[in-house]
Amino acid sequence: MKTTIDIPDNELKEAIKYTGAKTKRDAVVYALKDFNKRRRLAELSKMLGTFKDFMTQDDLKIMREDKKWEKTKQS
Repeated sequence: MKTTIDIPDNELKEAIKYTGAKTKRDAVVYALKDFNKRRRLAELSKMLGTFKDFMTQDDLKIMREDKKWEKTKQS
């Protein structure tokens, strides 16, 4: 999508420097991808510790020691 925007020169130069981009477009695309990734991770981190049915460390230990699980795991 073509878009015309006014980006401050110092900000764009700094983005090019940190991204190692060869063009202004590459720097902007990289910055947008990085921003979106960080936002997705922030949203995901809000859910951290909110899973009620998630397995606890004790549940995992019991499952690993269970003979029934050993047979299934080897198959």
